[in-house]
Amino acid sequence: MDARAVDDVRGGHPRPRRVAIVHERFTELGGAERVVEQLHRIWPEATVHVPILDRDALPAGMKGATVETTPLQRLYRGGTTYAYLLPLLPLAIARMDLADADLVVTSHHAFANRVRVRPGTPVVSYTHTPARWIWEPSMRAHEIGGPLGRAGLAAFAATQRRPDARAASRLTRIVANSQHVAQRVRDWWDRDATVVAPPVDIDHYTADPSVAREDFFLFAGRLAPYKRADLAAAAARAAGVRLVVAGEGRGRADVEAHAWPGLEMLGRVDDATLLDLYRRCRALVFPHEEDFGIVPVEAQACGAPVVALGYGGALDTVVDGVTGLLYRSDGSADEVDALAGAMRRFDPDRFDGAVIRAHAESFSAATFRERFVAAVDEALAREPA
Repeated sequence: MDARAVDDVRGGHPRPRRVAIVHERFTELGGAERVVEQLHRIWPEATVHVPILDRDALPAGMKGATVETTPLQRLYRGGTTYAYLLPLLPLAIARMDLADADLVVTSHHAFANRVRVRPGTPVVSYTHTPARWIWEPSMRAHEIGGPLGRAGLAAFAATQRRPDARAASRLTRIVANSQHVAQRVRDWWDRDATVVAPPVDIDHYTADPSVAREDFFLFAGRLAPYKRADLAAAAARAAGVRLVVAGEGRGRADVEAHAWPGLEMLGRVDDATLLDLYRRCRALVFPHEEDFGIVPVEAQACGAPVVALGYGGALDTVVDGVTGLLYRSDGSADEVDALAGAMRRFDPDRFDGAVIRAHAESFSAATFRERFVAAVDEALAREPA
């Protein structure tokens, strides 16, 4: 690892740079938490600061990490429910004690950039996305809590746009996880961003040439409404192709509304089952806009091609005609026909599993660490001495 990101020079003698890592919350284990795990691998001596912590949500590689919480921890009841603390999170992050840090690295998707540091302390933000619920009214449409809850969230969002943009203006460098997110950074924060794709566990998700591919498409992931598993089910029925759905969530009933003999719903599956499905499926179906989208890379790491909406993070992860098929949709009533048409014309013989796997290897954790350190090095080199 390049030591320039962790060393500083005082009087011509290098010394370890004191790094603080700030994350939004540890309430469930997902892609953002995997990023923090890799940040901690870069700076293993760094203290990780987080407003609230459920230790069960810590990645395996962080079980021995120094993690400091805020007074908000006393109000946190554990688990994935934290909405009642949402209005307090910006204040909790702003009051974190980062006075000893020579470098602050934030893992941001809502409030992490609200940190306050000593004058002259560089802050590099790994931005999963600017908070879409703050800037896009459509993202609040599927929030639970009914009309009253959504109205309350809209009112809170209106108070957060200015401080969100102001916090972004103070950052030394913004690193976005995709070109799609970098465009949001430009649109909403009026800042440029370096793009570094997040890490994917390509050591676990691997191809097995001895496993034959079967004649079914796969949808994998949480059945959140915005992920459009219902669209995948409707399109598979219209195309007359088999679809296996691996996942659970509040959108399950919407998927079941399109039930037919070619639809198989497995519910939540374990890692071994998901690996097997990636290795056996004809192709993964990815019909929604995602900031980045780790699932398509996991599938490609197993040699599976991807049929994806040609928008958002899929443009960074799927090479049209080489590792999958990108289709277009204008979001109208024809979106089912658009995906159904892509599933009908999908030809598995056009794709080489070894080529697909090689593409996925460019998203390894080691590559993430190397590229992120380079981005930090460049940012620090431009800072005044």
